[in-house]
Amino acid sequence: MVLETVNENLCVNKLIATKKDIIMVEGDMIVPDAKPDILNTICTSGVVCIYKKEVLDEKVRLDGNINTFIMYLADDSQDKMRGINTNLDFSEMIQIPNSKEGMDAVIQTKLKAIECKVINGRKIGIKATLEVEIKIYAKEEVEIVNDIQNAEGIQLLKEDLRVNSLVGMGENKIYTKDNISIDNIDNLAEILKVDIGMVDKDVKVSYNKILAKAEAKVKIMYLTEDNRVNSVEAKIPTVGFIDLPNVTEENVCDLDYDIKNIIIKPNATEEHSIYIELEIGVSAIVYEEKQINLIQDLYSPCEKLEFNKKKINTITNKQNRKEIKQIREKIEIEGMENKNIIDVDINPVIEKQDNLVNRIVYTGNLEINFVLASQTLPIEVRNAKIPFEYAIEGMEETENINSRLEIEIANQDFIVQEGGIVTSNIDLVMNYEMHQNTNINIMNEIQTNGEREAENNSLVLHVVKKGDTLWKIAKKHGSTIEDIVRINEIEDANKINVGEKLFIPRYVKTGIMYG
Repeated sequence: MVLETVNENLCVNKLIATKKDIIMVEGDMIVPDAKPDILNTICTSGVVCIYKKEVLDEKVRLDGNINTFIMYLADDSQDKMRGINTNLDFSEMIQIPNSKEGMDAVIQTKLKAIECKVINGRKIGIKATLEVEIKIYAKEEVEIVNDIQNAEGIQLLKEDLRVNSLVGMGENKIYTKDNISIDNIDNLAEILKVDIGMVDKDVKVSYNKILAKAEAKVKIMYLTEDNRVNSVEAKIPTVGFIDLPNVTEENVCDLDYDIKNIIIKPNATEEHSIYIELEIGVSAIVYEEKQINLIQDLYSPCEKLEFNKKKINTITNKQNRKEIKQIREKIEIEGMENKNIIDVDINPVIEKQDNLVNRIVYTGNLEINFVLASQTLPIEVRNAKIPFEYAIEGMEETENINSRLEIEIANQDFIVQEGGIVTSNIDLVMNYEMHQNTNINIMNEIQTNGEREAENNSLVLHVVKKGDTLWKIAKKHGSTIEDIVRINEIEDANKINVGEKLFIPRYVKTGIMYG
């Protein structure tokens, strides 16, 4: 006979696969006819645009381009500095075992390195290294049995759990544009370098809607018509909505941003400004926290019970944190004296993650590139590293933790002192997401199948062994915890000692429990 159960639905966002990979993107660029020949390159930078992600069977397809900016020294009588810009397209298939079409992917792409080589005065070879981190998820609807109705005599072992159930996933595109003003004395000749990053991220969740707020931080280095190098920085607000049924303000939301397309061009000379237009993709994963009273095990002292039992992987303790970490260091860099800092790029690189007792520690380096100007040379580049350590404290446990740390550069200030010593003041925004992976037992299709095999002896003696619990003992002998506690006058049902002798009342052929 199938028993009537009390059920609850849980949507599990099951992590199917994770992979970190390196993509090498290579290509050649022909110098436009309007530009002079190249003597040598000074520095190369790029902005990654991802316009398509697709999960296929056993693989993921990633399409995009690297908006590349190259500063070079012209091979002419005046040895002037010039700049060229090109798009380096790529389409990559990354093998991911167990991925299936229709699954969801969270993909982070980072430009790890980019360099170029002068092939001849009119041709440049470009080589970029992209670091890709991929997580593949599949939604699974499961039904949890919380209780059994009209089940007299059935013993239930329950556990109170707080789990994170998937509410839904959604995405949208944000279009934003602005005119970034430059100094009025500057007549812009050409753009030399562009850096774009998403900062000051915030999310507001309301009924059926997610508000994604952030700012696109844009730094542009440019050359003036009188051969000076200058730079400008601006933050462009980006706001977008994602419609998602059943989300509420109590839910936890993970957001990811992708720059999909960039348009940058100087306005008319008299406007002294640069036009920028961005297409940004934003995706959301939303969870709700559920309190469930989960049946871990069950039996009947007098009847045979049959049921299906399976183990599923779900997540608990989902949380997002944001914290400011200050870096105050003095670094010595050769050749910094009598130089003006035109621009500074900071690339945070996490080298190691250690899951220790009650905390997680990240160690890494801030890779810093200084773009300098002097009287003798138009532009020079110097590199430095600043080590850093960041710890997530107060963790209840760190086993089976799935975590992600994303670092933003909030503020930066560098002062060159005598002797080439550089005083650095950097504020890092540490955006931390984590959850714990937990296996839980799910039971269903519970039914009775006749009487349990009865015993002639109504009372047996059990000597407690290592690993025994009252539940295990009661189930083994066809008794109940309550009867064992009563007959042995046990004060704490959770505390029994190895070697302790317990009298166990059992179900007998008369169909009653003796004590």
